[in-house]
Amino acid sequence: MFSKDNVVGVVLAGGQGRRMGYADKPLITLAGKTLLEHVVQRVGPQCANLLINANGDPKRFQQCDLPVVADGMADNPGPLAGILAGLDWVALRHPRATHIVSVPVDVPFIPFDLVKNLVRALGNNHVLARAFSSGRAHPVVGLWPIEIRSELRHQLVHHDIRKIDHFTSAFSMADVNFDGIPDPFFNVNTPKDRDEAEQILLRRE
Repeated sequence: MFSKDNVVGVVLAGGQGRRMGYADKPLITLAGKTLLEHVVQRVGPQCANLLINANGDPKRFQQCDLPVVADGMADNPGPLAGILAGLDWVALRHPRATHIVSVPVDVPFIPFDLVKNLVRALGNNHVLARAFSSGRAHPVVGLWPIEIRSELRHQLVHHDIRKIDHFTSAFSMADVNFDGIPDPFFNVNTPKDRDEAEQILLRRE
């Protein structure tokens, strides 16, 4: 039976924001709130706890009052390193947790039933679950068992795995479809995306 006590959320906020002019993407504002705040408000109630994966000065996120965990690997290996950092943190501090859910910081319309539906999909003997919408998979939005961390570390360190799909291809994966307008996984990558997302939020108010 699903219990949010078994799942800890990891907000992946370590991207370099190249297409946003190298802005600190988590702190970009939409309709009076930062991207980080939008994601925290949507994902936080679905989990036992929430943490932020980001490098650099953690004090810049102090308004969220959440743990900030840096990547444990050099050379900016991408979201898999952030997922591993989250898995390691949860394994040490949340012994009751069985999974983490990973979400990127630049997706402000994440569904309020994301975690429940990802967990439900594991009932069919799948090891992993990821979000799917509008005919596209979203590998960064996924449910990961804590016990996978040793294999993930091995692949990152010894096989230089960088792409999520390359790592997850060895495991049974459930694709969980989410509908909605706008796309619930609308991604704020550019200034144009930011303006579009803000207009959507303002129309909802």
